[in-house]
Amino acid sequence: MILVTGATGFLGAELVAQLLETESIVRCIKRENAKVSQKLIPYQDKIEWIIADILDFSDLNDAFEGVTEVYHCAALISFETSLKKKMLAVNAEGTANVVNLCLAHSVKKLVHVSSIAALGKGKNNELIDEKLFWEGFESHDAYAVSKYRAEMEVWRGINEGLNAVIVNPSVIIGEDAGITGSGAIFKTVKDGLKYYTQGGTGFVDVKDVAKIMILLMNSDVSAERFIISSQNYSYKNLFADIAKAFDLLEPQKEAKPWMLSLAWKANAIKNLLTGSKGGLTKATAKSAINFYHFNNSKIKKQLTGFEFKPISESITKIANSLKIS
Repeated sequence: MILVTGATGFLGAELVAQLLETESIVRCIKRENAKVSQKLIPYQDKIEWIIADILDFSDLNDAFEGVTEVYHCAALISFETSLKKKMLAVNAEGTANVVNLCLAHSVKKLVHVSSIAALGKGKNNELIDEKLFWEGFESHDAYAVSKYRAEMEVWRGINEGLNAVIVNPSVIIGEDAGITGSGAIFKTVKDGLKYYTQGGTGFVDVKDVAKIMILLMNSDVSAERFIISSQNYSYKNLFADIAKAFDLLEPQKEAKPWMLSLAWKANAIKNLLTGSKGGLTKATAKSAINFYHFNNSKIKKQLTGFEFKPISESITKIANSLKIS
């Protein structure tokens, strides 16, 4: 039996859909009030839903009965500082629960979804690979800390005999994201974004991430982590390509670092006074002006012949889906 945590999320839903192309049934964990992705509606008769909270060990224990393979996708993703404790709980403590249950139930293999946020930060355009580790917690946001601690739980499990692999996806994009998560980037450009920044990062299509996870599960590789990223893209080029896909003018003005600094501070004051959330944060402002380059050679070497979907192709498909939504 295959178990997937976070199956109602963007990546989790894509993973389950791909698994069900060959599997007769997949067991999936969801929170009681979590909404099932439209992508999975056609597969309802092939999904065994288990209502459980990732932090409730007893509920999870029942879900692990008879399970041989686990894909751990469940995570809380946010740059809101107010959610730091919750992120540490869900992402780190939740992963500890999954690891402990994998060991207790003699699960054959775990594929854990981490993030590029858990990698060390390259300096002076240094190419970031899987060997680049952190230098200190103080320079990382709460989400990154939570994912790093989650990875440490998986490594702890590996040291205790767990067969596991870690994947570190870059920014995951895809048609099913809608206008939330990475989809918000497309909506922002569609709505008439006028500014770009000099930063950049890696991007990857959700279908590639899910496919690679399945290939790694079915491989002999163990006790390794892999950066899953198709291309390194500057935000300026990304915004320009998205604008072109929507038949719009690309952003013409550069948002300088000092402008972003003022903007996130003003937003913080507004949120404090009004009790609202969201908008630009210190972490997102810092990320917008730095260009992080990721090396995907390790996974390409491991999966000989695998070719990532070009990001330009993904952009076109996403834009077309939003045009008619």
